[in-house]
Amino acid sequence: MDTGLTTLSEKDIAKHITTAQSLVTRLVLLEASTGKSKTELAGTKRRFVSTVSTSGTRSSREVEFTKSLSSIKADDSMLSPVQHGILFKTRRAIAIALAVSDEFAKQTGLDTLRDKNASSSLSGDEADRYRGLLEASAYVAAFTASAYLHQMVEAAGEPANDIAEPVFNFDTPQDALKTLVGGLDGEAQQSSDDTVLQSRIRAFADDAMEELLARKSRFTGLGSFEETHLRLESDGFELNGFDVAPGAKSKPLVMTFKKPDEIIGNHIAKYQAMKLAKMLMAYDFDRQLNPFVDLGGFLFTFIGDGAPGTGKTILIQMIAGLIHDYCQTAGYGFTYENFGIDQISSYQGKSGQSCKQFINNVINPRTIGFGTVDDIDQVAAKRSDDRASAGQQEVTAVLMESFAGATTVVRGNCSFGMFSNYPENVDDALRQRAGARWLVDGPQSRDDYIDIFVLLAGKNHDIPLGKHDLYSAQIIKDAVSTAYGEHNTPQEEGLAKIHEKFSKENSLKTMADVGTYLHMIKKVEPRFTGRAIKNVTDAIKMRAMDIDLPDEWFEKPETFMHKPYDDKKAMIEELRGPFDLEIVMQEINRYADSEFRYTDKSDNAAVEEIIRRERQRGKAIDKIEQMKKDGHWDG
Repeated sequence: MDTGLTTLSEKDIAKHITTAQSLVTRLVLLEASTGKSKTELAGTKRRFVSTVSTSGTRSSREVEFTKSLSSIKADDSMLSPVQHGILFKTRRAIAIALAVSDEFAKQTGLDTLRDKNASSSLSGDEADRYRGLLEASAYVAAFTASAYLHQMVEAAGEPANDIAEPVFNFDTPQDALKTLVGGLDGEAQQSSDDTVLQSRIRAFADDAMEELLARKSRFTGLGSFEETHLRLESDGFELNGFDVAPGAKSKPLVMTFKKPDEIIGNHIAKYQAMKLAKMLMAYDFDRQLNPFVDLGGFLFTFIGDGAPGTGKTILIQMIAGLIHDYCQTAGYGFTYENFGIDQISSYQGKSGQSCKQFINNVINPRTIGFGTVDDIDQVAAKRSDDRASAGQQEVTAVLMESFAGATTVVRGNCSFGMFSNYPENVDDALRQRAGARWLVDGPQSRDDYIDIFVLLAGKNHDIPLGKHDLYSAQIIKDAVSTAYGEHNTPQEEGLAKIHEKFSKENSLKTMADVGTYLHMIKKVEPRFTGRAIKNVTDAIKMRAMDIDLPDEWFEKPETFMHKPYDDKKAMIEELRGPFDLEIVMQEINRYADSEFRYTDKSDNAAVEEIIRRERQRGKAIDKIEQMKKDGHWDG
């Protein structure tokens, strides 16, 4: 479902092809002088820079973008396929931008003012409004063209880091696009081959978008465009107002999906994952809000930890598969992205940019999103780790700001999962930004191991099952009830001691008793901060919303998913129940257990390292003594 969708017509774009062609062929720019000579120094692509200041003077420059592209390979006047693609996409970007500026003119009444101004000059407030809207339409045209190139040009090779700063003229849409072409022309002239050309063109488009977004507050009349949702079906291009990552070109999701009955064990993690998939589908595109955010209990971030081979990957495949199937039923767009170690760059700032792009792609309010960071202990570094790369530190900063920063807005259309075999190696502040902790410990009981072996062995045999009720231990409601019940008392030794002391000195009847227990935990575990309490209360609210949304709601979109926001909220509220002290203690123990588990793992790793070093030291002393006896020691 596309709410407020405007489909761009090829007929409207075709009206501007002639203008677009003229701009990529030849245009004259009037621009401020930079002090650079227009003549290249022999044998280089650099130009002479005068020592005499010429700032403030303006000069004209002839721009022939087609010619600049063809001159990249001096021995071949014909455009290569890459060069032709850049030229075609630039012309297409200009034509689309002019069509979008026409649409903006209709929305704001600029077209009426333009017609009035053509017959007689406007004056007073009308003249001011006309001038302001004309500049705004130029801004919209420049942003649209930059966004189109950002989406359609795929950068190759290493990122360019010496891009000229974009300079815009916002007198009219054509003037803005002329300056954009002038900037692209400069990058083409600095390109030595097609790979560099793609990288520089894409980088310039990205810089242009950043520059434009930084200036947005200077323009009036852009409010209506903020809510505009434009789509060009033939190119797969979308423009969602001024989103930083407008409508990334949709690609089919290629993944081996797993069904819930293919996961053995991990009962609480599997149960909450199934709930999360249904929660996301309650999102209302019209209101851009999810009732679960309004009512409490929405899971924006979570961390799953467990030993290698316990089922973290298969859990990701299950969540993505469930959301994908629900979105296909509802007709919603689904965005899944994983941020991995391969996206850490040696170029300063690039890792942070890539991570921010990953976040922006997932939080796009026009789609349902699910983002994962697998092996987060390798991708994001502890801030105290001086052995970590600058790229890892950048990723940590971006994730912290995005998951619970001053500008973080949770709409309820997406969720992020962090997964790790070694969560104790994740920065404490980042780990505490995970609203839920999922222990992914795989099959545990004898029944679990029988079930998983039968499942994986398949049916190509005649071996009898034996005395066992197959998969009865995996019945989700019974398994989850048992798993939650295990947290009535703590699992970790450190927390168990606190719980024992609390039980001897206090009863658990009031909110004050709960606060006393939390304070006792804090005195032993300093990382049990206010943010930890918030995560606990969010988990309690989620348990209060521990409702199993009926499967029938998701079989046909009109039953629930396409209903208005208020109707969806009312349907969910009818199923909601209160929470009690048993749920409170279970969630406190679940969360605190994870903190003690991480601390114990971290301490044990440090102890093992000390023991290893002492053993090495002992061996070294013995070897030195032997070398002294043999007369080989000269230290």
